[in-house]
Amino acid sequence: MKHRIVVLGAGYAGAYVAGNLARRLSPADIEITVVNAEPDFVERLRLHQVAAGQEIETRKLADIFTGAGIRLRLARVTTVDPERQVVAVTDADGGTELGYDTLLYALGSHGDDRGVPGVAEHAFDVAARPSALRLRERLDGLREGGNVLVVGDGLTGIETATEIAESRPGLSVTLVARGELGAQLSAGARGHLRLACDRLGITVLEHTSVEAVEATRVLCADGTALASNATVWTAGFAVNPIAAAAGLEVTENGRILVDRTMRSLSHPNVYAAGDSVYAIGANGLPLPMSCATAGYTGMQAMKAIVGRLTGSKIGHVKLDYPGNHISLGRQDGILQMVDREGQAKPKYLGGRKAARIKAAILRMSLWTNSHPTFCLPKRKRHLAAAPEACAANAVPYAPDVPADKASA
Repeated sequence: MKHRIVVLGAGYAGAYVAGNLARRLSPADIEITVVNAEPDFVERLRLHQVAAGQEIETRKLADIFTGAGIRLRLARVTTVDPERQVVAVTDADGGTELGYDTLLYALGSHGDDRGVPGVAEHAFDVAARPSALRLRERLDGLREGGNVLVVGDGLTGIETATEIAESRPGLSVTLVARGELGAQLSAGARGHLRLACDRLGITVLEHTSVEAVEATRVLCADGTALASNATVWTAGFAVNPIAAAAGLEVTENGRILVDRTMRSLSHPNVYAAGDSVYAIGANGLPLPMSCATAGYTGMQAMKAIVGRLTGSKIGHVKLDYPGNHISLGRQDGILQMVDREGQAKPKYLGGRKAARIKAAILRMSLWTNSHPTFCLPKRKRHLAAAPEACAANAVPYAPDVPADKASA
């Protein structure tokens, strides 16, 4: 009987791991099922561009996994039962259960309203493609001079505010910061950020705490009411409660506790990667939620799964966090490197060169995740593309696809 690997989520971590497992393990011995709610690979790092009105090309997961023998199940995960080793999923046809021998949990994160009243009802976010598209629709309906309030001065808030201001110069954009704008950056990078906000006409309100969001305004802790035709909430991210509800050992905020190989501390046949995992970096500090973390933890989980299933040595990936790349519209950006303690180094790179490097990083990330089986041997691609490797909701069998194009 084949060893059943189920991957929950096909974002930066899940898509990468699934494809690399397919090209490292024999299709005669394993079957891989990927469960994802959307049919497309979503470039989460570019959702602020989608919200601002830019057209971003998408790749179908079915196309990405063609020829790899990976079963794609388009459904939402409702529960995980690690004792019975099953995952409950729901799609348009109803609910069912998927059994597994090894589970990779990579469901990522979503916007966190932090318990602030009115956020869920009245605010928009760019944490997922549907919500980014809803924000885009709202912005399309605003008149000249309409007010857009971006709450949150983290990297997502900064990128969203600058992107909207540049793409829609007829709107008035305000960035609400709980502390000092760009506090996590070096002094020089903070100065560059302020100049960018001034250039784009963004009003910055520092040391401002939001206590409630209403349909047409935001209420601050100091009693100030800020008019808003569209409020964008970027004040944090939270993980899905499914892992905690399943009885997996998690942190207070629901991230899965793992060992050095991304293996669950409480359930050894469960691995985690991406925003869902609480992983300790090489500096002894928790890795932040980020695309880079998804890459490192995904690669480590993949190596561990392959090693344990083949009886080979498990390689260790260096769990590092080198820095932040921040877009400030399409023609400006900041590259801020950090030291071993995660603190900003004095030097930074800003301007068009930083923007080009950020764009190159995004292209590389998209290519890597859009070609997860790029080194799959031709013989293995042929075996993986056999009809019996496909099933309902699986990647369609396409025998007319040339072997050298099967992973494109």
